[in-house]
Amino acid sequence: MLETGRASAGRGGEDRRGAEAEGREVTIVSGGCPTVVIIGGGFTGAVVAANLARDKSMEGWQIAVFEPRECLGCGLAYDTDDPAHRVNVPAGRMSLDPDDADHFVRWMELRGEPRDDRDARAPDGHLYPRRGLFGRYVADVVAPHLGNGRIVHHRQRVISVERRGGDWEIRGDAGSTLRADVLVMATTHPAPAAPAGIDSVLRGHPRYVSDTTVPGALAAIRPNDHILIIGTGLTAADVIASLRTTGRTGPITAYSRRGLRSRGHPSRTQDPYGDFTAPSRTATELLVRVRRAVADAEADGFSWHAVFDALRGQGGEIWRSLPVAERRRLIRHLRPFWDVHRFRIAPQIDAIVRAGLQSGDIRIQAGRIDRLERNGDEIAATFRRRHGAGIEHWNVDAVVVTTGPAHKAVLKSQPWLETLSADGYLQPDAVGLGLACSETSRALDRQGRETETLFIAGPLARGTFGELMGLPQVNDHAIFVAEQVAAFARGRGAAEAALASVDARSVR
Repeated sequence: MLETGRASAGRGGEDRRGAEAEGREVTIVSGGCPTVVIIGGGFTGAVVAANLARDKSMEGWQIAVFEPRECLGCGLAYDTDDPAHRVNVPAGRMSLDPDDADHFVRWMELRGEPRDDRDARAPDGHLYPRRGLFGRYVADVVAPHLGNGRIVHHRQRVISVERRGGDWEIRGDAGSTLRADVLVMATTHPAPAAPAGIDSVLRGHPRYVSDTTVPGALAAIRPNDHILIIGTGLTAADVIASLRTTGRTGPITAYSRRGLRSRGHPSRTQDPYGDFTAPSRTATELLVRVRRAVADAEADGFSWHAVFDALRGQGGEIWRSLPVAERRRLIRHLRPFWDVHRFRIAPQIDAIVRAGLQSGDIRIQAGRIDRLERNGDEIAATFRRRHGAGIEHWNVDAVVVTTGPAHKAVLKSQPWLETLSADGYLQPDAVGLGLACSETSRALDRQGRETETLFIAGPLARGTFGELMGLPQVNDHAIFVAEQVAAFARGRGAAEAALASVDARSVR
């Protein structure tokens, strides 16, 4: 069980005495109670924890979550009070209970939500509430398990993880040290990475925003600033909406290599269209099939959205059928097209972007920056348009990076991940999307072997499972990981019971 307060020397005693000297609270593990520790209490970690807390196989186990935010369940995506940030999926598809599609909608109705949000309902009749409200919903689902002690929230950032015999030792930045029988990594995405050369030129500029997830990241941008956005996907759309809804009316230029922007939702509800479960041997073969399906769908009165909905639902099977070399080709050549069609923006955000494009005060360009110069706070960019379409010279006041998480750098994003990698317990996946894991979502070590008690939950497992970015898919995967942990607990309990029986017979 967990003890909080004065710590004696012993296992990790020197660290604990140092923490006490600094006046920090110290939490240690005393023997007897098996423990599962989840690192990361955003959406994924909260869903894993809640499902473990409800599983009878976990009776007698302690469930601990390390998460520095005040509430479990919000994470980077939903820990926001920006009124422009909306869920990108209709509320009716965001239930945490796969067997109760209306769970989130009923939760809102019972609380009179969404209140003070007259724009929450889109013209198509669907609700797209603010993301902060959805974060409150997830936190509310987890709260009873915190109240009854089934889940313990350590509001700390993990600073080290080490293997100690058959256990994992986890240390937090506020002094807690826990021993875990099972470790679940539900850590957040790495920060975005600016294109080469840009960060070195602009670092320290008062209106250079390298990471939009930092609270108040856009605060220094002035109302009439000309803003350059690097990236044209979901995050770029969020930034544009945030700027426009807070009175920043200056011109916005966004660019990416291909100039593809995230699309909106269809004007009417459609069933998924197409069957792609028959294995595709190459990424090219899959592309041909998708293009054919889009043409057939149009002839039958469906939009491309219905085809991509089918692809999303069948994503795991499609991904597993492709050889690793073809997965890499798909990521390298087709991923940008997939992302802008698969990950759609809320109608309210789409309307803001469309209005800006129509008026001309928002431009989206395809190409690359050839040269970037800074003279004091002035920023000059030389832009080469794609396919030799010419060169443009821009003078801008602010630069915002929205290139998305730097997944290839995940093992260097936090010291404890670097340590586990150096010790051989973690390795990058074969396609550069996250961490290598097995079909049971257990981490694969340097030799490609499963580590029985180390699990990868959430988008960092995409290299194995494919489609793991949309909320319904992440929710399903978190439930799956909880089931795998519970199965391990049952197996361990059965083995201990069998051993106890043998010992009892030997005594007799």
